[in-house]
Amino acid sequence: MFPAPYYTLNFRGKLVELQRPWVMGILNVTPDSFYADSRTPMADPDSIQQRVREMLADGADLIDVGAYSSRPGADDISPLEEMRRLEVALAAVRSVAPEVYVSVDTFRSEVARQCVEHFGVDMINDISGGVLDKAMPKMVARMGVPYVMMHMQGKPETMQTAPEYEDVLAEVLEFLARQQQRFFDAGGKDVVIDPGFGFGKTMMHNYRLMDRLEDFHELHAPLLVGVSRKSMIYKLLETTPQEALNGTTVLHTLAMMKGAHILRVHDVRAAVEARTIVETMWQSGKQA
Repeated sequence: MFPAPYYTLNFRGKLVELQRPWVMGILNVTPDSFYADSRTPMADPDSIQQRVREMLADGADLIDVGAYSSRPGADDISPLEEMRRLEVALAAVRSVAPEVYVSVDTFRSEVARQCVEHFGVDMINDISGGVLDKAMPKMVARMGVPYVMMHMQGKPETMQTAPEYEDVLAEVLEFLARQQQRFFDAGGKDVVIDPGFGFGKTMMHNYRLMDRLEDFHELHAPLLVGVSRKSMIYKLLETTPQEALNGTTVLHTLAMMKGAHILRVHDVRAAVEARTIVETMWQSGKQA
């Protein structure tokens, strides 16, 4: 049914099958994420718990917690501040949903270690693919958790200043293949690939990657797509992040048709409904 290679991920000793696209709900505990409606007050456990309950009720398969804003031009924060925010958020998540699968969005190996060891985090989501902290692949491999490896050109503060590529598809694939091998050489097992939509790419770079998304299956790893309410949608349509849900759903549908295994989303219910429609179409082909 699912038009992509079949994979499993090891979450806390449990082998999880990616037999259908998964929906990853975004939980931001930052004061300055690009989509204001996604911000959850970082010092308010009740708000965090409510957000988690809503996402799970809407059908989220896992929760991605982030405490470092990676929007273009975002300010840097210290590892200590990032961990302080994450401690509040992860404690709140675990208190309301102790068995939910949790990913942490961080590029810092020491932050990743603390999240896995103290809060039982299931997966690490690294926007830099191991570039901003060279110790990350080895650390994640040692902890034995799956690793989302994303491509980003530059750093969050400067990545959208003037991104350039001779061939964006070839260069992103080459980077991910190289970093994937680093992870395997360090002893890692489960890696998830993310092309990094909006991270050091122009609008046309992003649409080139979406057009050829199926090429990323050459890396023989699950594929994560994060396009939710991003500028490739609202700048193209001359709207705002608040008005970008319709465009987001279109891209989610295209991504699933091209074999995305995980969708990282702000709007869980809309993504789950899109998945239901796509899956029903796949099923109809089997029954015809």
